[in-house]
Amino acid sequence: MQIEYIGGLQIFFGVLARFWPVWLALAIVLGTSFRFRKKLGLYGQLFDSGVGIAGVAICLFWLFTAIFSARIAPFDPLTQIPIMKDALPGAIEPASKQVYLFGGDKLARDVFSRMVFGSRIVLIIAPAATAFALMVGIVLGLPAGYYGGRIDTVLSFLANLVLAFPVILLFYLLVTPEIRELSFDTWLGRSLGIGWSIPRGLAAFFFLFPIIFFATLFYTRFRNRPQLLAIQLVLTFVFGAWVYLGLVFDKDPLGIISIDPNELNIFVAVVFASSPGVFRIVRGLTMDIKTRDYVAAAQTRGETPWYIMLWEVLPNARGPLIVDACLRIGYTTILLGTLGYFGLGLAPESPDWGTAIKDASRLLRSFIHPALPPTIALMSFVLGLNLLADALREQSLKD
Repeated sequence: MQIEYIGGLQIFFGVLARFWPVWLALAIVLGTSFRFRKKLGLYGQLFDSGVGIAGVAICLFWLFTAIFSARIAPFDPLTQIPIMKDALPGAIEPASKQVYLFGGDKLARDVFSRMVFGSRIVLIIAPAATAFALMVGIVLGLPAGYYGGRIDTVLSFLANLVLAFPVILLFYLLVTPEIRELSFDTWLGRSLGIGWSIPRGLAAFFFLFPIIFFATLFYTRFRNRPQLLAIQLVLTFVFGAWVYLGLVFDKDPLGIISIDPNELNIFVAVVFASSPGVFRIVRGLTMDIKTRDYVAAAQTRGETPWYIMLWEVLPNARGPLIVDACLRIGYTTILLGTLGYFGLGLAPESPDWGTAIKDASRLLRSFIHPALPPTIALMSFVLGLNLLADALREQSLKD
C-alpha cells in the first residue's frame, strides 16, 4: 500500500491546529491574568516584564498540553501501525486518514503523539518530586538553622554525605534493576502482602514528611483553638494516610491513587538527591532570618520555636525557595530525560521525552528527525522554567 504525504506548510499549520485547545486556554488565562495583574500578588507582578510573560506563557503552554493531551494527539502513543514504521513527516495513515505530523519511529508509533503525551509524564513527576523534596528539606532545614549545635551538625553531615556522592552514580544505583528489586523481608511486609525494596523503603520514609509538615503547621497555629485544630488534624491524617497508602503500598481503598513501580523509583531517586540541596538553602535562610527583629518579638511573646520557624521564618524565606523550586523542576526534567536516554528511567514503551530521544537516536533522517520534537519540547520547558525563575528573582529583589 502506497503512503501519501502532505507538504511542509501543511505540516506546520496542522501542528498549530492540533494545539487549538492550548491556544484557547492560553488566551483566556493570559488575558485574564494581565487584566487583573494588580490584584494577583506575586503572580501578577510577573506580567510587568517580558521575561516573566515569556516564562509564564511557555510553562502554561506545556501545562495545558499535558491537560489536553488526549484531545491534541491524533494517535495513542503506544499504538503501532506497521506500515508507518520509520515514516517521514507528513505521512497519512491509510486507514484513519490521520497524519503522522512528525513521522513515525522505528516501532511505527506517531512521534507527535508521543511528544504530546510525554508532557503529561514530565509535568506529573517533576513538580511532584520537587514538592516532596521541598517538604523534606524544609522540615529538616528549619530546626538545623534555628537550633544549631548538635542538631545542625548531625543533619548537615547527612546532607553533605548525600551531596558528596556522584549524582549520576547515585541515580544509577537507585533505579538500576539489581538495586530496586533487592528486597528485604519484614513482618510488616508479610502481613500487608508487600514486597519491600530499597526504593519502597525510602518512599515510606520520605512520604511521611508532608504529613509531619502540615500536622505541625496546623498545630502551632491553632493549638489554642482545639475544635478547629481537631478538624484540621483529622483531615490531614485521613487525606495523608489515603495518599500514603496509594503511593507507597499501592493499597488505596478507593483505587484512585497509584503509582507505577518505575515511576516510584524515579520519584524516590529525585527526592533523595534533591532534598539535601533544599536543606542547605533552608538552613542558610533560617540562620539569617532568625536574627531579625520580628523573630525576637515573637520570642518575647512566648511563641514556641516551631511556631516561629513555620510562621515567622518560613514565610520570609518564600522568595528564594520559590525561585529554587522553579529551577529544581527544570533540573528534574533534564534528569528525567537523561535517565530515559540511558534506559534507566520509565518503562521502555513510555512516551517520556528522554526515552523518545533514545528510541529515535539510531534513526538517520535529514528532515525533522524523530529526536528533534522531544528534544525541543524538553529544552523549551526548561527554558520557560528558567525565565520564570529569573522573573521571580527580580521581583524578590524588589521586595
